[in-house]
Amino acid sequence: MCGRYSDPCEEDIVEAFHVQEVTGHKEPSANVCPTQPVSIVVQDEALRKLRLARWGLIPSWAKGVDARPLINARAETVIVKPSFRAAAARRRAIAPALGYYEWAASPPGRKQPWFLQPEDGGILGFAGLYEWWRIPDGVTPPAGADDGWLCSCTIITRPAVDVAGRLHDRMPVVVPPDLIDTWLEPTLTNLADVENLLAAMPAPALVPIQQSPLGQSS
Repeated sequence: MCGRYSDPCEEDIVEAFHVQEVTGHKEPSANVCPTQPVSIVVQDEALRKLRLARWGLIPSWAKGVDARPLINARAETVIVKPSFRAAAARRRAIAPALGYYEWAASPPGRKQPWFLQPEDGGILGFAGLYEWWRIPDGVTPPAGADDGWLCSCTIITRPAVDVAGRLHDRMPVVVPPDLIDTWLEPTLTNLADVENLLAAMPAPALVPIQQSPLGQSS
């Protein structure tokens, strides 16, 4: 899974993903957590945009904010799950990251955090989905809501391989540079094509860096 990650600064995201318009700003964080605002790259008609979204997707039909946010979506079922199907067809995104954290069992009864980052030290683009949720009347707007609407997102995961598979059975789907335009393409709406595109994305080459147990949680 992906429950914590580190994100790049805005300037590096704009350069790496050829962003043309920035609609929301945040400071980079070494420990991005669920329900926090995160930066996502989206294709809005002719413009490549960087916007903020709450990490933990809220389906458009939800009556309220779930206590267990949908921070991850499985690549194997994302086109059939009601919570993700509509977004998979029309609202795909990329969550830029420097790497992500996993925790491995470490005796006696403790967990050792590891940070998985790309071999070249560059920026990863996690495959994601986003959704717009209309806040019902009488419901207190969550943080990040704008004019009665809240943008939220999820990160797609796949079975983990190589070194990542020794730490956890899931890992984020990383969109390679040559498939970024295709993944964000608004006219790609056929769910079978989306499924095939996810299956075509290779697993990234990652390096695990051991972290101090202090200051991290699983």
